[in-house]
Amino acid sequence: MAEEKYNRRNTAVKRILQEVKEMQSNPSDDFMSLPLEENIFEWQFAILGPRDSEFEGGIYHGRIQLPADYPFKPPSFMLLTPNGRFETQTKICLSISNHHPEHWQPSWSVRTALVALIAFMPTNPGGALGSLDYPKGERRQLAIKSRETAPIYGNTERQKLINEIHQYMLSKVPPIPELPPPSSINEETNSSISEEAQQTNASNNEAPPAEAVVPNPQVEGMAAEDMHELHVDAAAGRLRLSFRAEVAVSRETIPERDSVRAQKPMTDRFFNWAAIGLVVAIVVLLVKKFLKSNGIAPYLDEL
Repeated sequence: MAEEKYNRRNTAVKRILQEVKEMQSNPSDDFMSLPLEENIFEWQFAILGPRDSEFEGGIYHGRIQLPADYPFKPPSFMLLTPNGRFETQTKICLSISNHHPEHWQPSWSVRTALVALIAFMPTNPGGALGSLDYPKGERRQLAIKSRETAPIYGNTERQKLINEIHQYMLSKVPPIPELPPPSSINEETNSSISEEAQQTNASNNEAPPAEAVVPNPQVEGMAAEDMHELHVDAAAGRLRLSFRAEVAVSRETIPERDSVRAQKPMTDRFFNWAAIGLVVAIVVLLVKKFLKSNGIAPYLDEL
């Protein structure tokens, strides 16, 4: 590595060289990453697909670009291997990437970022920038294909480093999990859809439980009687089901309404006679006042 090209007193250079030394002295079985000899701010990496996921057994290459003021600002990440979770040769949006500098911590490193990237692989993309949401079957096929050869990217120096990292990861990658044939996957998917449809139809057609209905012979008889006397005009529109329930319930209060109606005419007559008497009294007073004002005194006593 051409270390003489860089100022070792520079914070970013000092930190990068320290991480390179740590990566070489303490390699991981889950990833490998090294910078270019001519540019230590550009790293090539490869990660293994997380276990117990559709990415298991895959080798996914990518590129890391460190900023000039690293580690105070986050790096950018780009995947080079088709994977079905992230777009290739596109800067992806992660909380550890330059898309979210507010989340970055200077104590984090390239190693920390790669561990986080592996954890992000099986998560829901949620429409994030640079994310994909391929079906699990396609992702598994891409995981198998990723082992065959390293991706082609950049100049000769980059490609040489990519190939070296790929050979190292092949020695660490676990066997590919056995995949069911495509026909069985389709049958399983169709059967699950059919079961869901049957359950939906059954729930829609299910009758209300008998326990929720308490029979009342008196109410049922009144409701049936009302239904015989009901005449429906087709031009008046659709008759709602709630009309029958309303009639059946309100029949019990009909006697009270009849008694109120019977008492109402008597009350109205009383108020009518009282009003007439009041009018007569007012007229008499007005007549007496008129006669008195015109000096017809003898007639006032007679009235």
